[in-house]
Amino acid sequence: MTETPARPTTGRDMHTDFDIEDVSLAENFEEVLDDLVARCPVAHSTVGKGYYVVNKHADVRRVGQDWRTFSSADGWLLNPPEVTIPILPEDLDPPYHDTWRRVLNPFFAPGNVSKVEDLARTYARQLLDGFADKGECEFVADFASQLPGLILFNSIVPIPDEDLPQLFNDIDTYSFGPLDDRIPAFGRVYEYLNDFLKARAEQEPKGDVIDVINAGVDKDGEPSPWEDKVHTLLDVIFGGLATTTHAMAGAIYHLATHPEIRRDLAAHPELVPNAVEETARLYPPVVAPARTVKADVEIAGVQLKAGDRLALNYAAASRDPDACANPGEFDIRRTDVVQSAFGVGVHRCLGAHLARLELRVTIEEFLARIPEFELEPGTTPSYESAQLRTMKNLHLRWTPSA
Repeated sequence: MTETPARPTTGRDMHTDFDIEDVSLAENFEEVLDDLVARCPVAHSTVGKGYYVVNKHADVRRVGQDWRTFSSADGWLLNPPEVTIPILPEDLDPPYHDTWRRVLNPFFAPGNVSKVEDLARTYARQLLDGFADKGECEFVADFASQLPGLILFNSIVPIPDEDLPQLFNDIDTYSFGPLDDRIPAFGRVYEYLNDFLKARAEQEPKGDVIDVINAGVDKDGEPSPWEDKVHTLLDVIFGGLATTTHAMAGAIYHLATHPEIRRDLAAHPELVPNAVEETARLYPPVVAPARTVKADVEIAGVQLKAGDRLALNYAAASRDPDACANPGEFDIRRTDVVQSAFGVGVHRCLGAHLARLELRVTIEEFLARIPEFELEPGTTPSYESAQLRTMKNLHLRWTPSA
């Protein structure tokens, strides 16, 4: 029988006064999630226009799979600013959503992703070369924030190298920066990608995902509008950068603080894929995307009305003891991994296979080069946490090999 966790002391009642932007959630993340799963299947927030938060695994799956009742068309942000830009196909419902996914999916299918592995390992080793002999690193800046972009922009989305630093900075600002800075940063990203797509449309086709996005798809019997093409490229870019960094940092943080697991993995490398799944489950970068209720419905005894906004708490659902045993334990021999980090239903993550590859390469290459490491004494990671979560820094140290 699973023991009910103690109520966290957060300064607010997250059952009836939930705020996904509150610093107490960022600082007590796991404790708040466990409390919600144990005691509050559906939390309520009065922030902004108000919203509900669905926390149990079965309920999250139900909502995610029923796009007719729980629509994505109003966007993934819970309290969006007055002027906002959608990312597609994330902010779409079928059938238009499915039409875009059919042309995008092949570029992120297992067969195509497997072709990226050698490149991913090359970049991982180059990044490790930069600090392995120093005996210390700040893992987020030195590795995790760089590898996803190096892979994405050199294998799938061919952005010129000289444009990447500003693009990375603006994407990070939009995802995790001060609220007042997010929309201007998003605007700069939008303008850059709009110009990039236009320039590519005038070039000879290269057979890549940019050509497919420029070609567009059918929308109600007409060609998809230009802005939808830009919004689709936005989703590909943000999905490939803003999420995987946190999972990479989570994996290495856990191995730094659990040497017995680290050594077990080194001795049994065949268990690395299990470690990848446990990382996604316990260090989810996407916390809780939004939906809009389209018809009156009941969830876990809570009556919702058409027009209500709610969040699918992917992070809590992956810690539900009704879905997997001992959900707080990072178990590389787990046979019942049930995680929702990559989403459920029609909006299951486009880049899930690529994210798994990047996580596996990170764990394998780091352990091969630096098998023994720990947190820098006196340091703990800090986080930015709202609907997305990221580790801002991770200071490590080790004894360099001869």
